[in-house]
Amino acid sequence: DFAFVVGVDVPAADVVAAAQGADKVLIDEVRVFDEFVGGSLGEGRKSLAITVRLQPRDKTLTDDEIDAVGKAVVDKVTAATGGTLRG
Repeated sequence: DFAFVVGVDVPAADVVAAAQGADKVLIDEVRVFDEFVGGSLGEGRKSLAITVRLQPRDKTLTDDEIDAVGKAVVDKVTAATGGTLRG
């Protein structure tokens, strides 16, 4: 699961599409499970939380392979939306 802080004008579909594009072979599904606006995020910002399901076809993934996909998801969403990973 990942949570990104993005502008309120960024559609959730853009976050989902960017995450799916991180690895079209291993990523089976991406869906939004939470949206939060306000609080400490600041004016004009929202948090979108997504879950990413991996479905390897031919082997069990190593921790390093899973970490690499996670990094790719963060990099793609950041580049596509200007968002940041919520800490």
